Amino acid sequence: MGKRKVKTEGHLQRMILPSANDVLGIAVKMLGSERIMVKCQDGKERLCRIRGKLKRRVWVREGDIVLVSPWDFQPTRGDIFWRYRKNQADWLRSHGYLKM
Repeated sequence: MGKRKVKTEGHLQRMILPSANDVLGIAVKMLGSERIMVKCQDGKERLCRIRGKLKRRVWVREGDIVLVSPWDFQPTRGDIFWRYRKNQADWLRSHGYLKM
C-alpha cells in the first residue's frame, strides 16, 4: 500500500464561511477520543466531536478557531467540520465574522 501523502495547510486554499446553522468557536479543552470542548460565539460551551472526514487530515489544537454545526436534538453538542488557519482567522476578525 505504501505511505499516505500528508496534506499540509499550504494546500488548503478554499475557506468556508459560516451559514445560518453554523457557529464559530474557539477550541478550549481537548478531552480525548476526538472530543473537544468549544466555546461558541452564541455564548454556549459545547462538547463537540471532530467529524470523521476531518479527523485524520487536520489536527485541531487548543486555541484554534473552528466551525461547529450544533446538533438539532441536543443543542449542547455539535460537530466540528472546519478549522481555520491563522491567516484565515485574522481575515474573519477583520471582516467582522469573529467577535472573540
